[in-house]
Amino acid sequence: IWIEPLPEEYPAGDEDDPVASYQRRESVELAYVAALQHLPATQRAVLLVREVLGFSADEAATMLDTTRASINSALQRARSAVAERIPEKSQQAELASLGTDGVGNLADAFVAAWERADVDALLELLTADVRFTMPPLPAWFDGRDEVGRFIAEKVFATRWKLEPVRSNGQPAFACYQNTGDGFFLGAVNLLSIRDGRIMWVAGFIDPAVRDHFEQKLSQKNR
Repeated sequence: IWIEPLPEEYPAGDEDDPVASYQRRESVELAYVAALQHLPATQRAVLLVREVLGFSADEAATMLDTTRASINSALQRARSAVAERIPEKSQQAELASLGTDGVGNLADAFVAAWERADVDALLELLTADVRFTMPPLPAWFDGRDEVGRFIAEKVFATRWKLEPVRSNGQPAFACYQNTGDGFFLGAVNLLSIRDGRIMWVAGFIDPAVRDHFEQKLSQKNR
């Protein structure tokens, strides 16, 4: 099952509560959402209802037609299973450690390298074990050498312009590709960071994802 990126405005409603906003962003981070795919259906539903949507145990029990005790038990098992699959340090913690200026500088450097098709400059921003994926294609590239070779030979064969966005509480970019007939939205790149470098570039190329983000960007720019 391939996960999809979520535009920054969803979920919303925690603007006046920084702690709740932080926790809510953690609950939609790419690694967290990926871990949910491995849960049994009931545990996944309970975790989403309780921790992402914020309903109480009693409300969740009513919604899922079960008991409060069953909800609490399923939630505990789900939390344990997810904890085994996600990094010890969340993306929100990574971004906080880097600081607003640090995140901005990293994003600016990523955009500049991508738009210049500067492979060497881009590789300087990546961890040694970086991963590059392109959902929904069942293909990925691991390590600086493999990622750099693929980007140089395939991705940078055409020109790009990037527009910063946010998705799943993480830095992201709407990537516009020029194939000779002008620029069009070719991918949405979502970045995961570790110790100030990019450890995962998820380039979503599903037309439905591109259309959804393009619609959101059009609304934003009105």
